[in-house]
Amino acid sequence: MNREYLRWYSQRLNRDMEMLVFGHAGAKVLVFPTREGRFFEYEQLGLVASLTEKLQAGYLQLYCIEGLAADSLYGFHRHPAERIRRHAALEDYILNEVLPLMAAKNPHDCTIVHGCSLGAFQAASLVFRHPHLFRKLVAFSGRYDLTMKVEVFGDLFDGYYDDSIYFHTPTHFLPGLGSDWRLDRLREIDIVLTIGDADPFLDNNRHLSRLLGEKNIRHQLHVWDGRAHRAGAWRKMAPLYL
Repeated sequence: MNREYLRWYSQRLNRDMEMLVFGHAGAKVLVFPTREGRFFEYEQLGLVASLTEKLQAGYLQLYCIEGLAADSLYGFHRHPAERIRRHAALEDYILNEVLPLMAAKNPHDCTIVHGCSLGAFQAASLVFRHPHLFRKLVAFSGRYDLTMKVEVFGDLFDGYYDDSIYFHTPTHFLPGLGSDWRLDRLREIDIVLTIGDADPFLDNNRHLSRLLGEKNIRHQLHVWDGRAHRAGAWRKMAPLYL
């Protein structure tokens, strides 16, 4: 299987950024890590191995990026306004550096965005904001409202709220979409959400599913038995939904 390591300095983020690419052809998959994960996490957790057959057959090509959670959404050393600005800067980096690189390496017309846990939020936020760029969203065990409090998971912005948080939070801005071009494009995307029936974000996933249904946005919500917020479950999900 093709495995390629890439590193370059991003002027938008003012730091070196790293990436691993797996596979040689097929639909391009932009992969976000979990909160504490890095660009090599998807491989470490065995998720790349779970997709070996599809990667070797040329059905998929993975682009595993840095999520920068400790420098943005979980960067509690920063003011909440700066955290969401840093998250927006990561989005800018993806749109203007990562996606063009992917297009240059692989001309396939399908780009999928995928993530687990916090990576699922980052994937969904990116796709719902820029649906014209993507064909599919695959989000495992996500929380799609980082201002909500569930079990040990608190409001990541400590009560702070502004327009940027609103427009980066899928469950906040989706209800306000009316005759918007985003709705038309979202209705063309294949959206797959997974969650366990014992997971803390089950209700939030069902809420997002209801919002999508109200907007006539086609999607799938797969509820797995037990607590599926773990690598073992994700390894089983990946070959099914990617």
